[in-house]
Amino acid sequence: MKVISVVGYKKTGKTTLVTQLVRALSGKGKVGTVKQMCHHRFNPENTDTGKHFDAGAAAVAAITESELVLVRRNPSLSESLNALADSGMDFAIVEGAKTSSLPKIVLGELDNVDDIKNIVSRLPARGDWDIDALAQLVMQQEDWVTLGLLIEQVKQDPRIKQAGGIGTFTGIVRQFSEGVETKELHFEKYEKVAEEAMQKICHDLMQREGVLDVRMHHRTGTIRPGEDIVYIVVAASHRQELFIALTDALEMLKSEVPVWKKELTLEGDFWVHDVEK
Repeated sequence: MKVISVVGYKKTGKTTLVTQLVRALSGKGKVGTVKQMCHHRFNPENTDTGKHFDAGAAAVAAITESELVLVRRNPSLSESLNALADSGMDFAIVEGAKTSSLPKIVLGELDNVDDIKNIVSRLPARGDWDIDALAQLVMQQEDWVTLGLLIEQVKQDPRIKQAGGIGTFTGIVRQFSEGVETKELHFEKYEKVAEEAMQKICHDLMQREGVLDVRMHHRTGTIRPGEDIVYIVVAASHRQELFIALTDALEMLKSEVPVWKKELTLEGDFWVHDVEK
């Protein structure tokens, strides 16, 4: 899922630009949006859903004939993007999130703009924007990937009609290993080379009898104990073919994809070339 954030002060045209991008990208895939509304409440206390929530419900789903709204506690931008990815969105446009690390289109002048991370475009407020060019810019951004998204993509593939099962592997950061506590891991990879290597692994495995689809993703950056590192998804005609391909995919990923990790432990920090932790 490609993600972009549109930031700027009030009356700079953020909502207008977001809606224009939604229209342009809707012809290329499914689009989801996120609107940061820090000082608003979706389910006021005098509504039925508000009463459910205030009574202690961890989540409240409200359904109409045309809409579904899910209200959960402890909201975060990452969780909202994960939810969009899990539902199979190809694009996500965020209105707001100035302090995030997301790629950003900045509208108009902003104070302390040098402190804003990952600006990919600066545009005049309420300008005559080139929406086609901006849509292309969105498509160039790094993918936001979740296990749910990969599973949804596999299910949308026509070959799924021949599948008898989907198997997944999720590698996570192990906090304790042989008496040593890991504080966090930092992963780096040669982006183009690593992606091409993973694509080749998927292609080679799909040449096997009964293996219908293979997807994999390796996260980079700093990842903390319990958080996800690697996703692998395999669809196959039969479980025997599925489990063998899933195991082989992990071993091939470890041995053939150029990924380095820095382990930050209580005993010290060191780099290793190995994706499994």
